[in-house]
Amino acid sequence: MAAFKIKELLKKDLLLEFRQQHTFYGILLYIASTIFVLYLSVDKPDAVVWNSLFWVIQLFICVNAVAKSFLQESKGRLLYFYSIASPADFIISKILYNVLLMILMSSISLLLFFFFLSNPVANTLQFTGIVLLGGISLSLVFTLMSAIAAKAQQNAALIAIMGFPIILPQLMILMKLSKAAFAEVFKEGAVMNLCLMITGLDILVIVMAVVLFPFLWKE
Repeated sequence: MAAFKIKELLKKDLLLEFRQQHTFYGILLYIASTIFVLYLSVDKPDAVVWNSLFWVIQLFICVNAVAKSFLQESKGRLLYFYSIASPADFIISKILYNVLLMILMSSISLLLFFFFLSNPVANTLQFTGIVLLGGISLSLVFTLMSAIAAKAQQNAALIAIMGFPIILPQLMILMKLSKAAFAEVFKEGAVMNLCLMITGLDILVIVMAVVLFPFLWKE
């Protein structure tokens, strides 16, 4: 029963995104214009700069893409969802939706980076996997931040204020992990440890969301 409700809530978000295509295309325009400006400014950066720029752009893409997750929900609509679904079902559906959205945006961003700023990555397949893992991690954190900010009089600024201190350590780990795809030498097992660390943080964020969201939901 819970799985069915999660599926229906996820379907609702996907349908809303399809109907409100201006929001989706706005994010795509933001990604393309930002990377094009980087192309005009930097052209072909070295591997270290390329990697740093990529993850900084990913951070701001995630804020723009995920921030609207809860902020677009009216009080009346949230009250309706409160009557038909549990808080766990609702937050899990939002997490799944934002994960799918961020995977898509991360993939588009990576392709545009390769197109405009060349491809200094030694192992493209490995870097792509790290990018998808990073996109999931960023979306999880900002989904939780969006849920909290939505209860603070719809203040989107709170997402950045609360999210950046939490996401910075995760972002630093992702930057370090992605260096492995640039043929940088790591100690044996270091890459796996970093991947496990990121995965552990993701699981922790999901558990926090499921545990804390019911208290926000009651408000």
